[in-house]
Amino acid sequence: MSAQPEEAPAPPAPAAAAQLLAQLRADRRADSWVSAFERDWAKALDDSRHTYSLTPLHDVVRTWQLRVAAAPAVDAYMDSGRDESGFVDLDDVLGARR
Repeated sequence: MSAQPEEAPAPPAPAAAAQLLAQLRADRRADSWVSAFERDWAKALDDSRHTYSLTPLHDVVRTWQLRVAAAPAVDAYMDSGRDESGFVDLDDVLGARR
């Protein structure tokens, strides 16, 4: 019997963060994405030091892998020229947030 639930995702490869950072640096969004990844990584590293768990680091890698994988679909949507001017701003519906 395993101590972990069966649905727990496998941890990323040991070099996954370095490979991901290299991929982010080569992307056209590097100016914003690299600094955001480094900020997320630094926070996860600090959390990991306090909890003695690698889970925060794994979560950052998985999240950024999903963002990079979704980028082409987001680009295609943005390039499609869809008119979103008919939508209502959420603040108009819910009121100002406190």
